[in-house]
Amino acid sequence: MKKMFLAIVMLVGLTTWAQEKEGSKPEREKLSPQQRVDLQVKRMTKDLDLNEKQISDVRALVTKENEKREAKRAEMKEKKEMNAQIRKEAKAYIEKERAAADAEMKKILTPEQYAKWEKIRDERKANMKEKMMERREENGMERDLEPIKK
Repeated sequence: MKKMFLAIVMLVGLTTWAQEKEGSKPEREKLSPQQRVDLQVKRMTKDLDLNEKQISDVRALVTKENEKREAKRAEMKEKKEMNAQIRKEAKAYIEKERAAADAEMKKILTPEQYAKWEKIRDERKANMKEKMMERREENGMERDLEPIKK
């Protein structure tokens, strides 16, 4: 009975503690860059007892660092978008090449051979996808894969 009571008290305590943490975080995304600089300078002034010259120097430094950080963030976002575009173009190219190869194979093989070849290809694709999922699970990467399109 004591263990059960202790477990319930701990569960309630942890739950309320976790909720306090989530609600107490300031939402920095809603602050403007200037507001973030002001907040950081205020904290440093309070913690380090800065004089006026130090405050102006710290403000300049923090502003410069925030601008660098924002520029880097924008650059990374642009690269991510470019990489997505490159992947999309590569996927379109591969699908176009695959369709051309399929058309050539269809010309070479008889209809029965082509149907059998397609069936074998689809089975191999399914086996490969299954092996990829197994490897991901072994490596702790258990996210869902998008279905492979023809």
